[in-house]
Amino acid sequence: MNVNRFGKAMKRWMAGALVTMAAFCSISANAAQPLTIGYSDWPGWVAWQVAIDKGWFKDAGVDVKFQWFDYSASMDAFAAGKIDAVFMTNGDALVTGAGGGRSKMILITDYSNGNDMIIAKPGIKTLTDLKGKKVSVEVGLVEHLLLRNGMKKAGMKADDIEIVGAKTNEMPQMLASNDISAIGAWEPIAGQARKAVPGAKAIYTSADEPGLIYDVLAVNPASVKDRRDDWQKVVKMWNKVVAYIENPETQADAVKIMAARSGVSPAEYLPLLKGTKLLTLEEGKKVYVKAEGYRSIYGSTEIANTFNWYNKAYGLSQNVPSYIDPSFTNAN
Repeated sequence: MNVNRFGKAMKRWMAGALVTMAAFCSISANAAQPLTIGYSDWPGWVAWQVAIDKGWFKDAGVDVKFQWFDYSASMDAFAAGKIDAVFMTNGDALVTGAGGGRSKMILITDYSNGNDMIIAKPGIKTLTDLKGKKVSVEVGLVEHLLLRNGMKKAGMKADDIEIVGAKTNEMPQMLASNDISAIGAWEPIAGQARKAVPGAKAIYTSADEPGLIYDVLAVNPASVKDRRDDWQKVVKMWNKVVAYIENPETQADAVKIMAARSGVSPAEYLPLLKGTKLLTLEEGKKVYVKAEGYRSIYGSTEIANTFNWYNKAYGLSQNVPSYIDPSFTNAN
């Protein structure tokens, strides 16, 4: 026997075996890790607290860890690779993706139906009343888009107002400041802003533009590929969550759970559901159809893309279809 050749063969075999074992261990370790999802204070996302508290993920055989953030911080954590997925709006998914935090929108949870709003101080009744005044929004995000769309419909020009940028969770303080006439925020932060300035009210809301703002589960593309079966279980559970919230027999319990997560009373939280149109998977399939305009997530996201690019939220127009994956919803 040629001992030298045998020794070399053994070394090659052992090296190959070690590579195979390392790959197997890597896959096993990855499979053993929970899916990590960032969520924040929006009814369509707080809805998942029902599944968390009820232990439905364990029943479904999927290990999921939800992490609570302020909205902007949740997107930052996703972009930094600290979490596998995040709940955000379709337009904001493009902003995050343009900065390097690419994602796939695998589930549409809802569309805003009044909970996103422009709130003005007493005496200001319409958007045109804001001419020559300062309005605070989180620049480049959803309330900025809502404001600009409303202004366009009202025949206003971009320079008719002065935009003052701030974080959405800072909007109650911004509205209370002397030089700000209106702010953009969503519930429940919008409600906090109205309390901060007695007499303040919404003068334009997402109910005026249904489908302008879709809320989605955006997942890291690598996680979509590697953990497809687990993500499918998460998507499938959404119908169960929606049914529990909308069933008159269980709605009170659902609202109690959601209100506790948001830190308000059930009585305060219940009206917020009316401003959010939760979409079942069957309804989501219709939104995933390619079309122009707000009835399609493709059309809505293209509108957001144009807005984002025009307002220099990013330098290059984004390839909208590359962000959208209807296969998980369509599989149910």
